[in-house]
Amino acid sequence: MEPTYLILLALGGIFLVGQAMSTIGQRTALPRVTLLLVFGIVIGDEVLNIIPPAFTNQFEIIAEMTLLMVGFLIGGKLTLPSLKNGMHKILWISISAAIFTVLVVSSGLMWFGLPNELAILLGCIASATAPAATLDVVQESGKSSTFSTLLVSIVALDDAWALLLFAIGLAVATSVSGHPSNGSTILIAIKEIGGALVLGFLIGFPAAYLTGRLKPGEPILTEALGLVFICGGLAMWLEVSFLIASITMGAIVANFAKHHEYPFHAIENVEWPFMVIFFVLAGATIELNELAEIGFIGIGYIICRSIGKILGARIGGQISHADNAVKNWMGIALLPQAGVSIGMALVASSYFPEHRQFLLTIILGSTVFFELIGPLLTRIAIQRASSAG
Repeated sequence: MEPTYLILLALGGIFLVGQAMSTIGQRTALPRVTLLLVFGIVIGDEVLNIIPPAFTNQFEIIAEMTLLMVGFLIGGKLTLPSLKNGMHKILWISISAAIFTVLVVSSGLMWFGLPNELAILLGCIASATAPAATLDVVQESGKSSTFSTLLVSIVALDDAWALLLFAIGLAVATSVSGHPSNGSTILIAIKEIGGALVLGFLIGFPAAYLTGRLKPGEPILTEALGLVFICGGLAMWLEVSFLIASITMGAIVANFAKHHEYPFHAIENVEWPFMVIFFVLAGATIELNELAEIGFIGIGYIICRSIGKILGARIGGQISHADNAVKNWMGIALLPQAGVSIGMALVASSYFPEHRQFLLTIILGSTVFFELIGPLLTRIAIQRASSAG
C-alpha cells in the first residue's frame, strides 16, 4: 500500500495542476481536456512514472463516477423547450453520423484488404463518441449557443445508437466469418438500452418530486450525488448502460422538477475535481506504443472515421434543414472517442479471440489520437460555428 503522504501529495498536485490547465486553456487554443491528458502522460508510466500506482489502480471507479455525473448533467440539458425546435435535427444528425461512420469505416477497411468481419466490427465501434470530453469542452467554451446545445443533445444519443449498431454488427460479423452465431447479441443490446431507460425513469420521477423539499427549491448536494450513485450502482448490478440510465434520470428531473433546478448546479460544483482526476489518470494510463503500432490500417481507420462523422453529420443536417454552421462543423465536433469504444473492442475480442490483439491495438491507438486531437477540434468547431451563427 502506498504511504498516505504520497497519495495526498499526488492528489493536491493534480488539483493544482488542473486549475493551472484550466487557466491556460482559457488563454490559448488548447482545451483543458487535452492539457490534462498530456500532463497525465508526462507523469505516467510512459515518461516520468511519478504517479502512485494506488491512483492508477482506481481509475475504473473514478471514471465510472465521473461519467455518471457527466450523464446526469447531459440529461439535464435535454429539456422540452430546448428540444422543441431541434428534435428532428438531433435525431437525423445523430443517426446519420452513426450510420455513415459505420458504412465509411467498414467499406474503407474492406478496400484496404481487411477481412469483412473485422471491418464490420471496427466500423460499428467507430460510431461511439466521448461524452465527458465533449461536455467539458462545451462548458469550458462558455458559449450557450444553438450549436453547443445541439451538440450535447446529439452526444446524449450517441451511446444508444452505437450499442445497437455494434450488436447488429457483431451478429453480422459472426455470421460472415462462420463463427458460431449468437443471435442474442441484439437482444442483449436492446435489454441494455431499454433497461437503462426504464431505470432512469423509475428513479427520475420520484426524484423530480421528492428532492428540494427539505429546503424549498434547493435540493442539497447529498441528494443529487445520492441519486446519481444509486442510479449507477443499480445499472451496473442489472447490467444495463449506467451512462444512458444517468442521462435518462437527468432528463426526467430537468423536465418534471418544476420547483427547482438546483441538482444540476450542485453536481457542477463537484464535477470538475472528478473530471481533473479522470483525465489526468486517463493520460497516465495511455500507452503511447499503441499509437505507434496501429500502422497503415490504424491510419486508415482514423481517416475513415473522421470522414464518416463529418459526412454523416452533414447529410443529417441537410435532411433536417439545419443551418450551414451545423452542417459544416457538427461532424468535426463529434470526433472525440473514448472509453465506450474500448469496451466494445473488448466484447468483440471475446467473440474473436484470434483477432484480440489486432482489435485492441487499433482501437486503443486510435483512441489515444482522438482523445488528444478530438477535444481541440471540438473547441474549434464550437468557436467557428458560433462565429458563423
